[in-house]
Amino acid sequence: MTTKKIEDFHVIGISVRTRNEDQETTRDIEKLWNEFMSRKVMNKIPNKIEDTLYAIYTDYESDHSGEYTTIVGCKVSSLEVIPLGMVGTTVKPGDYAKFMAKGDVTKTAIPDAWEKIWKTDLNRVYASDFEVYDDRAMDPTNAEVDIFIGVN
Repeated sequence: MTTKKIEDFHVIGISVRTRNEDQETTRDIEKLWNEFMSRKVMNKIPNKIEDTLYAIYTDYESDHSGEYTTIVGCKVSSLEVIPLGMVGTTVKPGDYAKFMAKGDVTKTAIPDAWEKIWKTDLNRVYASDFEVYDDRAMDPTNAEVDIFIGVN
């Protein structure tokens, strides 16, 4: 794990409100990703500046045991135009602990990485956390995904 300073950036995509209880988050986020891909949401995002996909975790009710919002989308230059049915957010600037998930992201690689993160003693901010699905995730069955956790 390393720490990296991240500047703020904007993302537009689709979202779900969920929580880490009884595998609810796994079902909700899987459904969100399926909707994102099947509706070809990426092609409908205005002001997109790259094709890298982001999974943003924000609007935390409390900590990792409370409700939060997950957004799957792309980095954009502006939040001025947000299409109907989509949401926009700004990832907060600050220090982020960087983790990596390796393996099959369609199965257990991401949930397993988050299980490890929840067991760490990080001094988390619970403002913005995010995953980065870049060229290393082109083969989702053998991917590398960076996970950034906001820390104090």
